[in-house]
Amino acid sequence: MVKPKTIVIALLAVLIAILAARRLFPSEAREVRKQFDRLSKWVSKGRAESALTMARKIKRIGTLFADPCKFRTPIYSFSGTYTPEEISSYAAAAHLQLAKLSLRFYDHNIQFPEEGTAKVVFTAKLTGTTKMGESIHETHEVECTLRKSEDKWLFTDCEVVEVLKK
Repeated sequence: MVKPKTIVIALLAVLIAILAARRLFPSEAREVRKQFDRLSKWVSKGRAESALTMARKIKRIGTLFADPCKFRTPIYSFSGTYTPEEISSYAAAAHLQLAKLSLRFYDHNIQFPEEGTAKVVFTAKLTGTTKMGESIHETHEVECTLRKSEDKWLFTDCEVVEVLKK
């Protein structure tokens, strides 16, 4: 007869093995989602953020994008193709004008149409405050393409999807 203590130990061992496997061998979808988490973390800005912290975040933002990366938005002055360095420069300019900034991503729909390519449709919510005290509240549906390069998923194409208003 198997003792209850043996069953509990076996179940714990199986659970630990599953958790270890998930951490050591993450799925492609999880790796893509991590890039969005990094982007959110590095774009966001708190009121008490130091210049050194901002510079480190701005530099890291560029590492998430392919060279070149294409953007298409209803704001035509921003639509175009940019290098990672240009993207970091735009992020630095935005950070200097803002007192507080938060970028969050919701409802990720991740598809892999071919090996090494991910198409992600999601909702992006941008909130913040300018140094002049004006509030920013933007929510958009966005479609991005990421390509795997040297075991790292990089943003290659981002488009703001126009949603019909009721």
